[in-house]
Amino acid sequence: MTALKSLLFLIIAPGMVAGYIPLVLLRRGPQIETGFFAYLAFPLWIIGGAILLWSFWNFLIHGRGTPAPIDPPKELVVAGFYRYVRNPMYVGIFLILLGHFLWFKNVWLIVYLVFAFLIVHLFVILYEEPTLKRKFGAAYEDYLRRVPRWIPKSR
Repeated sequence: MTALKSLLFLIIAPGMVAGYIPLVLLRRGPQIETGFFAYLAFPLWIIGGAILLWSFWNFLIHGRGTPAPIDPPKELVVAGFYRYVRNPMYVGIFLILLGHFLWFKNVWLIVYLVFAFLIVHLFVILYEEPTLKRKFGAAYEDYLRRVPRWIPKSR
């Protein structure tokens, strides 16, 4: 049942943010020529999608829950991409959105990406991190010290 709930959340939340809304934005708007960089869309889509799906899998297997706030994981997830950044699902979505912009060249897609990042960043610092601190205590505090929020550390 947890897998089904996780799949449903994957379709609804990231599907809406990285799929439906960008499609709506494509209907109109000025374009920016991205030239050769347009071809970077393919690896960004593949990498972003892989990060997103693997992270959902880690929530299911290691966290024994879903990414949805209404059915959160029972264990702190620090496996997979969570070893490198604290928010790999969001990073995966942002990579997909950047790929959309590069391929479709629509100005509104880059504006949307920036707006989405700002909203998610505020959600993470104002709700998600304080909630996880209360739930997982010292283990999460240690995780915060070791793992960056958005950009992996070079080793």
